[in-house]
Amino acid sequence: MRRKLSDRLRPLVESLPDDLKIALLAAFALDERARKPFYQERVHWAAITLDRDDRTVRRRIDEGIEQIAALAVAAAVPAPRHYPGRRWHTEELRVTLALDQPVPEAFEFRRVVADADEIAVLDLALTLPVAGESGDSVTASELGVDVFFGGVLDDPVMESSDRIGLALRPPEPLRRGVRHEVGLRFRANLREPRYVCVPRHPCDLFDLHVRFGEHVPERIVRLEELSPGGAGDWSRTGAALAADDAGEVHVRFRNLAPGYAYGIRWTD
Repeated sequence: MRRKLSDRLRPLVESLPDDLKIALLAAFALDERARKPFYQERVHWAAITLDRDDRTVRRRIDEGIEQIAALAVAAAVPAPRHYPGRRWHTEELRVTLALDQPVPEAFEFRRVVADADEIAVLDLALTLPVAGESGDSVTASELGVDVFFGGVLDDPVMESSDRIGLALRPPEPLRRGVRHEVGLRFRANLREPRYVCVPRHPCDLFDLHVRFGEHVPERIVRLEELSPGGAGDWSRTGAALAADDAGEVHVRFRNLAPGYAYGIRWTD
């Protein structure tokens, strides 16, 4: 039983970022060097290896367990691959959001797959929530967008009070089955303390890193499969998240449904 459980846990743990991987290898005694009889001894070994204190390592272990549990469930319950009537989908979306800059910046790296022939435009519309009481929102002219690679971007246009249309044209039309990668940088002052992905097309994986830096909020929570309007409702939030010693939070979502919000929310 121990061998079977180890064989099941190891690939899940190995898929995590390095710090979480080391913490969980120690917690479950999957690393030969950490096979100590008591849990506290294994935590202390991980703390020395990661140059962190024991309390931080225990927090990272809890975060890692949540992530491998989500991965295990996702692997055990196959989700529908694609939604009908879509011409392309996102295979992987990785975003790094830096909130410790004068103007918040997000780096987005996306890999899309064409599900039909002659895909000449990728609709990468972006949702930026309006401020609660004032209703103030970011306008297309206030959003800075730079394309690092992957095509040419048309001028952003406002589709609604909180949705900015972004049409990117690949260097050449994509054929069915072709994978295409895009790198973008966004700059805008956020009106609300949250960052979410609301995909218009199916998305297999959304990986989000948020850097708060020295000013870590008092409360950070995970948001998953909420209506865009529900992302601002604290009564409908998910698991609490803890920033690491660098003031960063990392979350990952799989099989995102179009039209729903996934990400994090925070408050001081």
